[in-house]
Amino acid sequence: MTRWLVKTEPDECSIDDFARSPDIAIVWEGVRNYQARNFIRDMTVGDEVFVYHSSCKHIGIAGMVTVVRDAYPDPAQFDSKSDYYDAKSTPDNPRWTAVDMIFGRKFPRLITLDELKVLPQLESLALVRKGNRLSVMPVSDDEWKTIVSLC
Repeated sequence: MTRWLVKTEPDECSIDDFARSPDIAIVWEGVRNYQARNFIRDMTVGDEVFVYHSSCKHIGIAGMVTVVRDAYPDPAQFDSKSDYYDAKSTPDNPRWTAVDMIFGRKFPRLITLDELKVLPQLESLALVRKGNRLSVMPVSDDEWKTIVSLC
């Protein structure tokens, strides 16, 4: 099992969206960065994922979800009405990937970026490194344990 962190704007998809229907999978779509896409391609059923709220008033890790479907072509790339439509992507040669995830748990409080940045155990975590804008990134077992211990 691999562990991940995904960034999302809460008005688009938040931990509360997952919690509202905890047994219904949400399609994690719309990632349009090649390195992040490659990480999504590595996601498999059972992988645990931190949900990080960004570009909002309260920024930080809000909870956890679990991958319930291996990576597959992102359906939004073929929908001309979608914000994530990609005219260069075809069903025979899809460029973008999605996964399905379900609710795991909401943390009792938001774990802020400032908290994460000061921990020496997390200095290698991509999220805390300057200039990292990836929306999907791996989290090592030790990093995962450190973050969970903050709850």
